[in-house]
Amino acid sequence: MLLEREAELAQVADALRAAAVGDSSLLLLAGPVGVGRTALLQQLPALAGGAELRVLRANAAPMEQDFALGVVRQLFDSLLTGVPEELRAGRLSAESGLWRTVFGDDGLLLDEAGGAVPMSEEVLYGLRSVLADVSADGPLLILVDDLQWVDAPSLRWLAFLVKRLHGLRAVVVCALRDGYRRPGDPTLREIADAARRVLRPAPLSLGAIKEVIHEQFGAPGDEEFARVCHEISAGNPLLLTSVLSGLAGNGHRPVAEQVEEARAQRPAQLRERLAGSLRAQPRPVRALAAALAVLGDQAEPDLLARLARLDPVDFLAALRDLHQLGLLAAEKKPRFLHRVVQDAVESSMTVAERERLHDAAAALLYHRGRPAELVAAQLMAVTTSDHPWAVEVLRAAADTALRCGAPRTAARYLRRALLDGSLAGEGRARLLIDLATAERGFDPAACERHISQAIPLLTTARLRAAAALRISPTIVGQAPPSVIDLLHQVAEDLGPADALEGTARDVALRLEARLRHAGHEDPAELAAAVERLTELGAEPALDTAAERELAAVLLNAAMLTARRPAAEVARLAGRILEREPATSEQVPSLLPLVVIGLVAADSVRGISSWLSMEQRTRRQGGTVVEALADVQQAMVLSARGRAAQAREYAERAVRLAEVHWQEAGVVSTLALTGVALDLEDLALAERILDGPGRRRSSSLALTSALQFLKAAQDTLHGRRAGALETLLACGRQLEASGWRNPVLFAWRPWAATLQQRLGDSCAAMALAEEELVRTAEWGAPVALGRALRLKAGLLGGDQGMKLLRESVDVLRASANELELARALLQLGKWLRPGAEADAVFREAAALASACGAPRLVERIRGVDGSGAAAAPPEASLTRTERTVASLVGRGLTNQEVADELGVGSRAIEKHLTSAYRKLGVSGRRELIKLLPRMDM
Repeated sequence: MLLEREAELAQVADALRAAAVGDSSLLLLAGPVGVGRTALLQQLPALAGGAELRVLRANAAPMEQDFALGVVRQLFDSLLTGVPEELRAGRLSAESGLWRTVFGDDGLLLDEAGGAVPMSEEVLYGLRSVLADVSADGPLLILVDDLQWVDAPSLRWLAFLVKRLHGLRAVVVCALRDGYRRPGDPTLREIADAARRVLRPAPLSLGAIKEVIHEQFGAPGDEEFARVCHEISAGNPLLLTSVLSGLAGNGHRPVAEQVEEARAQRPAQLRERLAGSLRAQPRPVRALAAALAVLGDQAEPDLLARLARLDPVDFLAALRDLHQLGLLAAEKKPRFLHRVVQDAVESSMTVAERERLHDAAAALLYHRGRPAELVAAQLMAVTTSDHPWAVEVLRAAADTALRCGAPRTAARYLRRALLDGSLAGEGRARLLIDLATAERGFDPAACERHISQAIPLLTTARLRAAAALRISPTIVGQAPPSVIDLLHQVAEDLGPADALEGTARDVALRLEARLRHAGHEDPAELAAAVERLTELGAEPALDTAAERELAAVLLNAAMLTARRPAAEVARLAGRILEREPATSEQVPSLLPLVVIGLVAADSVRGISSWLSMEQRTRRQGGTVVEALADVQQAMVLSARGRAAQAREYAERAVRLAEVHWQEAGVVSTLALTGVALDLEDLALAERILDGPGRRRSSSLALTSALQFLKAAQDTLHGRRAGALETLLACGRQLEASGWRNPVLFAWRPWAATLQQRLGDSCAAMALAEEELVRTAEWGAPVALGRALRLKAGLLGGDQGMKLLRESVDVLRASANELELARALLQLGKWLRPGAEADAVFREAAALASACGAPRLVERIRGVDGSGAAAAPPEASLTRTERTVASLVGRGLTNQEVADELGVGSRAIEKHLTSAYRKLGVSGRRELIKLLPRMDM
């Protein structure tokens, strides 16, 4: 039965009528497995409506992809056997060379290595000319099933043909499975793009399912039973018939029993029924099914026969039996009809049988020269293997997985390789180092353990030191003492960098960087690092990655202690990034410290493009490395005052780090903490305080950030004394550690404000004076402007107004627009109502809205002295932004909005980001909540 395919049949019929008058076309028949593409394709010749229609058909198969022109041969074979005798003797005899190319077995299209040689233009045009001659006598219907499996030469010819259908009276219909990709070959996409229409058979409706039930059982099905079948199969004809076949032969039973049994026929139950049926089959049938389950996509007739240990006669008989059982898609195409069949076969095999077959399949594929990852996939299903080549195959597969951004897969391959008992010495050490390299992004503890196991097996100091550097460094947290001890050990063994050359010198410099950064919470170690920076001179060498990494660590020490001015830190940081190739893959290093230095120096305007280029090179999606890239973006956006955008990056980084609370968990929480403080988001602050970071990290940076959040929480709840005590304790801890930078942890301005509110003006002024001195020495505009605003608020009067105006002027040179908005708000409050105050408030509101700080926007509007009604936030949206926001409010994804408007998804992202800024919301969820209150 072919149900509910009238629309598709009608479109093909229309195309045939158009072809009859010279308007040829290509139609693509697409859909998921089991939707009935092949059944529909088989029905199309019935649309002929007359004897003049010629039908050419071909069925592609994975096992035939290596047969050059296999599909073309099928098409032209059906054409050749049906042509009139006079045309055969005339036109085709003149093209004998062409037909010999298509049908001959003399290897004309194969090179010495057995690879396909591209067809000449003469052959391509010759084959089209034959179709043109035939179509002159009547329209052609060319049917190709399973386009995704077509061999490369045939695919090229099809691509050639569909671009040159003009002049033919032909309709080409190709069936293509959804979700198929052909890596490295764009031809399939070219054919798909050339289609005039894409026909997608829909799942069967409830009414159609009732008809199938009637056909199956000879009587209409009950309404409830039909609905259950529809629910179970989701309208997929293959799954539906599988369920109904399992119910057939049980006779008429009450509806309740039918429904219950239908629900029991879910894939797991169907698998068991199929497995039971398989167990009852003769050995050759079970052996072939098992071989097909093990080989999967690599199943070829000769491989299947060898793995199943069947001679040619038994192999063909078993293949026919599997097809008659309804387990294969087609008798000559050995692949299972559905994944449930594969599951059934696997469940019918014993553990020992499964291991034996996978081990034998690995050997077959290896000796056939198949890619390492295909051989490794078979080895992974075997507990142990005696093949001498197994370890190298697994290493090669792991290397491919790492290049493709799949470190967990690579680690699984390498752990399996370590089970080989023949490995010893440096061979085992190299394998352990490879495994540690794969693990460092998602399991640092395992990485350290495997490096520690590898080092004693290495024979030279340089190799041991290089192995230790495979352990990912910590950025803001404390490295484990065991790692520090290991680094000291290999550094002493290697010797100082000044006594070394080449690679050994670079390794020594990187070791020095790691060890110096390990003391970044020790004031004595920080002072020594700053002294080392002085020794390097005003223009330290930055030619190698090792020199840049050491410079980044020493620069970080100078930044934390504020013992070098911000301008000097920014200049050296800029030199490092100028020489650091953002487009290359970097071994995890301490270079992110450069970004922190630029943030503290209030010099981030030129770094966004570098970070964007760096992030595009990340290949380990979903790992700590990817989270660190997002954190850097969040830090830069926060330094510019773009809190809403920073929140998106920071929250994504936190999500990536949730599974493994390691370095990325610390730095992503730090970034999110800064966002919570900027946005004054109490809910976000409480979520961070209740998270795992507070319990598991001893990092001074994170501890201080969490204390800031606690102080914010106390302040918002009116517990000012408690907030002040927390801030002062935090300040003492930072000072004791040598962290004197006034940008990263601005505790004095906040503490001074609380002291003033609690009535201790003298203590507040003392802190304000100290902060002003510190910020003037450091020289970053954001810190100096903030300190001037603080002192202005404490002084008041004309002197305070003078300092406040100076604060605004200084902050105009800062990258942080949020701090400027705060200063403008304070200035507007102090000014007399009038034109200047109105202008100041408008500028402050625009900046706060652009930064995505809704609370600040509300305060600005609340004190606007102009008396005029503030414009609603949606008034600032462009027409396109309003349209995009409206579609998002209907629940559409970015891609769906892009499809609706006919633009790219990147354009939608830009419009949404702009709307977030203007509306003062942090993301999609807040936008959707705001939409009902907006006039849109």
